[in-house]
Amino acid sequence: MSDGIELGPVGQEIVYENDRVRVWHIRLEPGESQPLHRHDHPYLVVAIQGAKNVVQTIDGTRIDADEPTGGIVYRDPGAVHMLTNVGNTTYLARLVELK
Repeated sequence: MSDGIELGPVGQEIVYENDRVRVWHIRLEPGESQPLHRHDHPYLVVAIQGAKNVVQTIDGTRIDADEPTGGIVYRDPGAVHMLTNVGNTTYLARLVELK
């Protein structure tokens, strides 16, 4: 699905990693986007500071993804998408990949 398209990292920085998990730091200012990326592992997103986000899949599907502060979401692997903060607050999250 993403053949020939350069994909970015899942987050901006790996803050912890061992043989079972990888934890990413994600920070998006209002209007900022995380580049198109692929999730190769199941993962949890923990919203440290919530925001109104939009997920855009590689096939163009747009999904509203309001993430309240303290919210936790589990997602299966395989998704190729980008995330944009369309709200007016900074979005901070930890994304925990389960290896």
